[in-house]
Amino acid sequence: MMSSLLLWSANISASEAAAPAPASSATLALISALGQPAPAHTAFAEARFMQVLDRPLVISGELAWLGDDKLQRRVEQPKAETFTIADGEVTQERAGKKPRHFSLSRAPQLQVLLDSFVALLSGDPTHLQQVFKISHDGDPAAHWTLSLVPRDTKVARTIAAITINGYATVSRCMQMHEADGDLAVDLLGPLAARMPAQPTRESLLALCGEAP
Repeated sequence: MMSSLLLWSANISASEAAAPAPASSATLALISALGQPAPAHTAFAEARFMQVLDRPLVISGELAWLGDDKLQRRVEQPKAETFTIADGEVTQERAGKKPRHFSLSRAPQLQVLLDSFVALLSGDPTHLQQVFKISHDGDPAAHWTLSLVPRDTKVARTIAAITINGYATVSRCMQMHEADGDLAVDLLGPLAARMPAQPTRESLLALCGEAP
């Protein structure tokens, strides 16, 4: 599913969104099966691998889809802060500080996270296809992988792709591949509790591929 901010505007124009290459029927069925009623909450633990750092940044907390295009990312460790996306605006809250507000258009990573999570949690393949080129492999009843490539060229300069690993109707991992080579890997749901003390890319991908 993801620094404390997933460094989260892919406002596709009507002409760009009008004729996306359709995903396969199996892919559409898989995305539809992932839908959950709002509000939907899931634990997450994220390791962010950055070329400028010797070791990954690790944070954990909870992601919540609040319905419509409203998403909240509450970080509990190592420092509490909350990001809420609603109505095209991001609100950042930290203890002892005034809330900070800024336009979602300033944070393409947050827009990508919003588009992907809202479409997946609501089981909306139509919206997902408008924003991403989608492919998938694996068994929809067992292990599967969804690959999402942003259609918006401006967003693609920052976010190259998102990979989501899951089992049956549960998304278990999200990998955000940034265009500069940085990578954020989020373990979702119960898997979040298994974030290693010193994660590596290899150890996290192995966890993502395990059966629940």
